[in-house]
Parts: sequence; C-alpha cells; structure tokens
Amino acid sequence: MGINIGVCEMEAKNAVCRNDKNDFVKVIVDDPSQFADAAEIDEFVSLEDAKDIFPDFEEFIKRNRINEESDAIYIEKVKKEEDLEKLRPKIQKKYTGWILLDRLDDSKKERAIGLSKPDDRLTRWDLLDFDQMNDACARCPLSWDKGRGCIGAFGPNNSLLPQIAEKHDCRIIASALKSSEEQRKFTPDDAKELLKEVEILKVALPEEGKMYVRRYSGPLERLEALANVSVKEGCGFLFF
Repeated sequence: MGINIGVCEMEAKNAVCRNDKNDFVKVIVDDPSQFADAAEIDEFVSLEDAKDIFPDFEEFIKRNRINEESDAIYIEKVKKEEDLEKLRPKIQKKYTGWILLDRLDDSKKERAIGLSKPDDRLTRWDLLDFDQMNDACARCPLSWDKGRGCIGAFGPNNSLLPQIAEKHDCRIIASALKSSEEQRKFTPDDAKELLKEVEILKVALPEEGKMYVRRYSGPLERLEALANVSVKEGCGFLFF
C-alpha cells in the first residue's frame, strides 16, 4: 500500500472539474417512495416466471446475452423484442433506491441530498468516462502531474524519505505517513514551506547516497510541482 499526494481541487476556483463535482445528479435515500416521481425503478421478471414463459430457458438467456447468475430478468437487459412482449404480463417493479435529482425542484433536491450519505451521491463528474476525465485533467491548471491530473504518487508506506526529511527538520515531508492516516489537509502557506523542504532535501540526498538520489528524486519533483500549484491556485494539499 502506498501514499499519494494531491491538491484540494475543490478549493481552487480554476479547477476544471469543480462545477461538475458540485453538480449532484442522483443520490440514494433510505425511503425513495417519498420522492416517487423522481425515484429510479427497476422493471424485472422473476426467474421462476421467466422459466415458465420460456421452457428452453438456457436458449433465452443465450440469445439475449443475459448473465446466467442474474437474480432476475431485468427488462432493460432483454434484447429481443419478441421475448420482451412475452415477458410484459409478468413484469414487476421495485425501487433501486436512487433518486434522479433533475426531476425535483430545488427545495426537494436539497432535501434528497441531505437525506443521502456522502458515499451514496453521484455527481456529473462521476458520470464522465475515462477519456472525458483525461481530457478535463489535461486542460486543468491544477494538473501538476505532467498533464495527468492533480493526484500522484508519493511512495510506499515504508519509504525512507520521511526519515531523511526528519533528519533535516523538514516537518511536512517527515509527517507524510502520519498525515495520510489522519487525513490532514495542508494550506497554501504550508506549500511555501514544502517548497523550502524540497530544496533542502535536493541538497541532502546526494549526501545520503546515490541510491537515495535515484529513489527519491522523483517524489521530490512531484512534491515541488504539487506545492507550486497549491501556492499559485490558493488551494491546500494532502497526503492520502
């Protein structure tokens, strides 16, 4: 398991992803019936009913390319229209738990978000595909990792760089492991101190040995890039 570094992009007004990450699209709530008009619903036919309708059930599964381990036949997965027509009389419906927020007015939308847990919320950013995210990161001024984004690797948990940093009184880098465990957020002012620490360690590494230069020059380069963006964009950073 390793330690990563990243900027707090939501604190930066120039972050390309910021608007999308603040735009909630759907959330899960415990009682979706209170938002019935906006509740996402699954339509399905039980396996028992489907097997009664299609005696050659294996052939039905095969031609519709349905996973054999499915717990029911979900209507959206049925590809053959003639099969769909036979299933319609036995269709059942159930709430998925998801609420589609674009179907709610502002007050109900805020209420639904408030009733959901942070991990049960999807934003417009979450709905982007890999290529779209890469394109956004490549255009973002916070993308300190050579256009790949605002998150990068610090190193493994057993990295000796924090120990070397502690020897040279570089408190931020020395605290990397503890800070990642505590989920501590550093400020842009801390980033200025981090830049000083990077310069100190650039000089110190050759004194520690060539192996340490080869091993830790990369992390120092990434820390420097991260700190520069943190200072320039006025956003914090963290180890995680």
